[in-house]
Amino acid sequence: MSDTDLLPVLAEIRDDFLALTQKERLQLLLEFSNELPDLPQRYADHPELLEKVVECQSPVFIFVEVDEKAVVHFFATAPEESPTTRGFASILAQGLTGLTTEQLLAVPDDFPQMLGLSQAVSPLRLRGMSGMLGRAKRQVRELLRAASV
Repeated sequence: MSDTDLLPVLAEIRDDFLALTQKERLQLLLEFSNELPDLPQRYADHPELLEKVVECQSPVFIFVEVDEKAVVHFFATAPEESPTTRGFASILAQGLTGLTTEQLLAVPDDFPQMLGLSQAVSPLRLRGMSGMLGRAKRQVRELLRAASV
């Protein structure tokens, strides 16, 4: 999947960012940070089930579920005092949840760079989002392997 044939939900997020100035992109990222869904109670009560994203400067944890229809559900938690990181987690939660496993695995690894934020946030922050995406893909691959055994 190239950046020209991104899935509609991811293309829409990308296009929303690219239609804005750098300053406005940061504002949109902040809006996403306010939209990070709360963890379901089953994870809020058992944070040990979540995987720490060590590429992130802030304490970010993710978990991916795949339901019986091979649909992905992406969960993340990030501190409210880390709006950039929360924004990236929210983008992925909104963009990856509902995809099939095949669709998620086809998301370009450089999707975070496609948002046009490289001038607005540090490379380390973008690496954090890439780390979240990479871990989500790895978790899906592990779930698929376990299901085929």
